[in-house]
Amino acid sequence: MALITGASGGIGAAICRALARDGATLAVGYGASADAARALAAEIAAGGGRTHCFGADLAQPEAPAQLVDAVARELGPVELLIANHGVARVTGYEELQAAAFDRTLAINARAPFLLAQRALPGMRERGFGRILFISSLAGLTGGIVGPDYAASKAALHGIAHFLANRVAADGVTVNAIAPGFIETAMLPDDPERLAGAVPVGRVGQPEEVADLACAVLRNGYLTNQVLTLDGGRYPR
Repeated sequence: MALITGASGGIGAAICRALARDGATLAVGYGASADAARALAAEIAAGGGRTHCFGADLAQPEAPAQLVDAVARELGPVELLIANHGVARVTGYEELQAAAFDRTLAINARAPFLLAQRALPGMRERGFGRILFISSLAGLTGGIVGPDYAASKAALHGIAHFLANRVAADGVTVNAIAPGFIETAMLPDDPERLAGAVPVGRVGQPEEVADLACAVLRNGYLTNQVLTLDGGRYPR
């Protein structure tokens, strides 16, 4: 059973469709986009998939644990946790306010950790689990969105590394994918303008992130990694 947060559009929806093709039962997590989440769930159900929508305001500290518990009651224990949700607002360092910084960190870093914290005991007890954080190249390079966004994504990498070493022997993997420019509603500029900064000459597609996500989730020997998917922008 897979819980995907931020699943109502873009990368999250693409991951849901890919996992549904693989036969996974899906918990479609959303924040404000209830209609889009329900439409996605209906699409997947029409294709024979089993899915259910779950709303949560992940800016609230109690919401991640409540979400994992609600999913377990409705669909069964979370075996695959894909923390894809996030906020991104283009802001220069000069005008960024403390409250906005704190909110970004709460949603983009604290909530994924709290989701993992709630799901991990059951994963370890069962001897199987997959945690995948959808991060950003900004966590490695600083990016172009804002310092709060870059900091939140770098924090995800640290969380992944911290957790991975502690749960690997229990059959649980923890990884992150750091996409570059992906054509979604969160893209900070026009795709054609951004394409010039990408060696392959275009921005990426959500389905390409979903393809890598599924490969990571299938692999029990891959853990403690931050995998970049950026068209060659940041070789390492």
